[in-house]
Amino acid sequence: MKVAVEGCCHGELDAIYSHIQALENRNKYKVDLLLICGDFQAIRNHQDLQCMAVPDKYKQLGGFYKYYTGEKKAPVLTLVIGGNHEASNYMWELYHGGWLAPNIFYLGEAGCVRVNGIRIAGASGIYKSHDFTRGHFEKMPYDRSMVRSIYHLREYAVRKLSLLSSRLQVFLSHDWPQSITDHGDLPHLLQRKTFLRSDILSGQLGSPPLFGLLRALQPEWWFSAHLHTRFEACVVHGEAVANDLVPTELVAGASEDVQGDPNEIIIDDNEVDGATAANPLPSAPVRASLNPDEITLSDLEDEVVAPPPLPASAELAPRRQPQKWTRPVARAGQSTTNFLALDKCGPKRQYLEVVDIPIPESPPSEKTSATTPEKGKGNVSTTPRLTYDLEWLAISRAFHPFLALTQFQRAFPPEEAARSLVAEARTWITKDLGAREPRLDPDDLEITQIQEFIMTAPGPGREDETGGRRAQPPWYTNPQTVKFCELIGVVNRINAPPAASADVRMSTANPGDDPAVHNMLHREI
Repeated sequence: MKVAVEGCCHGELDAIYSHIQALENRNKYKVDLLLICGDFQAIRNHQDLQCMAVPDKYKQLGGFYKYYTGEKKAPVLTLVIGGNHEASNYMWELYHGGWLAPNIFYLGEAGCVRVNGIRIAGASGIYKSHDFTRGHFEKMPYDRSMVRSIYHLREYAVRKLSLLSSRLQVFLSHDWPQSITDHGDLPHLLQRKTFLRSDILSGQLGSPPLFGLLRALQPEWWFSAHLHTRFEACVVHGEAVANDLVPTELVAGASEDVQGDPNEIIIDDNEVDGATAANPLPSAPVRASLNPDEITLSDLEDEVVAPPPLPASAELAPRRQPQKWTRPVARAGQSTTNFLALDKCGPKRQYLEVVDIPIPESPPSEKTSATTPEKGKGNVSTTPRLTYDLEWLAISRAFHPFLALTQFQRAFPPEEAARSLVAEARTWITKDLGAREPRLDPDDLEITQIQEFIMTAPGPGREDETGGRRAQPPWYTNPQTVKFCELIGVVNRINAPPAASADVRMSTANPGDDPAVHNMLHREI
């Protein structure tokens, strides 16, 4: 299957789809699927811009709203994850995943689906150590701190993803996994992006929990964005396949995150409202941007501190012409993960690449469809089938009681207990769906059979009806989230109607002390 991979989108959907069409015309093939690795910017109207963490001068409507309102339709099935410059309010509406627009599907904060049998998982956001172990305490209207912390990756998402057992074909992340540069052409990367040197030397480049997932899940492909450059690597895994939960010291991160990514719009994430003596937050300097391609520090109000100079002895390679990097070859019993990061959409940038991903063999007992391409048939022009991943549905149900809506995060169960909960949840979903909808097969359930795109917010031009352009949008209960929660048999804690949502948020402050929540936990597992 022809899969196009895009780095950062930044609202440039028209340019991306146009580039894909040009590639199709030039190379005489058909792209079946587009994957976008974050900073998608699903902005429906000007109110959504008030929930995006960028200075006002960079709050631009972009072109997504045309696909949202139906003025245009995505010409190819598009799967996206979130980055650190998003309309976070809309992404939260679809926390479990859903259609952002017709033919454009968001994987959620974390998620796993299948496209023609190809298993694709992903994690949204970026890693910040001070928010990683917290719950999702942010609620609308977002203050200056929440609009930034809401896109920070949580341990809850990583724990869920670590429970995926069978191997993935594709994993998407916005951040790079930490130390991925050790497995690729590092000298060439530093020739092009010299400002990355200090973060690489100090071990602060990338996300520690994501590298833990890479080692645990061992996907065939891993695609990322965020640093606005093309970089490829290849990680060789040993004979043993690690299916355990990611070790605590790995998911929590061994080093404090003080990097201040020079390849994004710089925002001081350490200036967080609400720190107290009982719950102090780590403070650290934010590095000045040395990237000439990106927004300069004068565009921001936050105070920054320049990094100290590197010692003369700190070298990553001898001062000689670097040798050409060669992809390592796996030995018998080993597997590999091919890593590819891409640039942001723009002229003369390496932001999109088309790769061939084989469609896996279908078991003889699995249902077939007239629209399902057959392995080995080459290029197939039928519409790809986007289906739920049953194991992910079970994980979502089993871990739903641990979804925290305050800063306090409940302790997670040990690995053996967690897998037992997932097995029970899988049995429950299969039996419940069979009883309610006998015509639906949980092992081959198309997402459109449960979730259909529905506009919740108005398009641009109608913001005055709900407070004006400069106001944050009102609360929207997304029907897709309601349907997903019904599918897995859990209470919608994400965007239930406001009164019910407030009750759930208050009751989950300490779940074990609330009888209603205690009963709900036992009912859902």
